[in-house]
Amino acid sequence: MNKTNYIKHINGVFLQFYKDNRLNPTHISMYLALFNIWNYNRFPDIFYINREEVMKYSKIGSKSTYHRCIKELSYWKYILYIPSHNPFKGSQIKMFNFETSSNQEQDLQPIKNGQAQVSNTNINKQETTNLKRGAPKNEKEVIQFFFQKDWPKFEAHKFFNHYQATGWKMGGRSPILNWQAAATKWMLKAEEIKISRRFSPNKQTENPVDQNQDNLKINKDKNYHEPL
Repeated sequence: MNKTNYIKHINGVFLQFYKDNRLNPTHISMYLALFNIWNYNRFPDIFYINREEVMKYSKIGSKSTYHRCIKELSYWKYILYIPSHNPFKGSQIKMFNFETSSNQEQDLQPIKNGQAQVSNTNINKQETTNLKRGAPKNEKEVIQFFFQKDWPKFEAHKFFNHYQATGWKMGGRSPILNWQAAATKWMLKAEEIKISRRFSPNKQTENPVDQNQDNLKINKDKNYHEPL
């Protein structure tokens, strides 16, 4: 990657950051840490990372936060994360191309009165897409989606049956606009629970996890003074 492409990539990815409301500062910090390692290795197609090094660069102090952010960046197509199951071999990362083009730059509108101005055409197109993806066609489609993400069929059954019973509503009230995004979040939440149990095997939880619980619903009894 030459200097011109380097600048275009940085401009392009920050333009995407601007438009993506799912991101928080930790995601951006981690992406820049990965980009720095990619740069140091002279922009190979795929490169190895060390978890401690990435956490130090991105100033992330929690392993669970690290795993959540890197998996979300991968699910959201900012990177491709290939975890390693070998303790002597690091995980692999592929950085996707975000070089800017004239079309991308036109998508970024100036902010007025605290809101970005977006064309009605784009709004209508997005609303139509969301309505189409609000609920899956059937359970088979959900099972296929979970299979593509290397998740067991049983977990797909749990997700489908839970939201089929609630009429595909979040918390029983707000309609789900994108079932695939909801399924991805369900997987991430389940993974966080596994990681939490792994690092705290003897910790007794006050509210044990119910297999029929809504993995996307925040526990109101969470103690925010506990470290992540």
